[in-house]
Amino acid sequence: MKWVNHEVVTGVIVYAAVQDPLPALYSMAGAIMPDKLEGNPRSNDYWSWRSRHRGWSHWPMLYLLLLGLQLRILDGGVAAFFDLGNIGVYFCIGALLHIAEDAVCGKVPFITPWQKVGIKLFAVGSVTEYIFSIVVVLLSYMIQAGLVLK
Repeated sequence: MKWVNHEVVTGVIVYAAVQDPLPALYSMAGAIMPDKLEGNPRSNDYWSWRSRHRGWSHWPMLYLLLLGLQLRILDGGVAAFFDLGNIGVYFCIGALLHIAEDAVCGKVPFITPWQKVGIKLFAVGSVTEYIFSIVVVLLSYMIQAGLVLK
């Protein structure tokens, strides 16, 4: 997915879930991190970037480990860590949502960084991607409002 769709879809999902704009913003920052870690596709060597795309930076186990460590530290009652830990928690949630969003438009790592799974419902940048994003946003608000899944 395009970055704008990653940020909008992730931000809306998290906001609908927690009703707080700050966690939504933290998750939106995390939603572009897997791609940011790979570098810039517009750099001199596009094909080098392409060969790394959706590699270890899109491995969900990495973010699940970080998320688990942060939750463990927060559960330990380290008060000074709470705000920074909360940011990290939602940052990881944003990265995990990014990976899930990429899994519907291609393949991403799953159990190992080399085993990729996913489906291709649409091409990145297509009209269908934007329609998919709008549908996810609307569904998120409908679920939050109790109009779906009663």
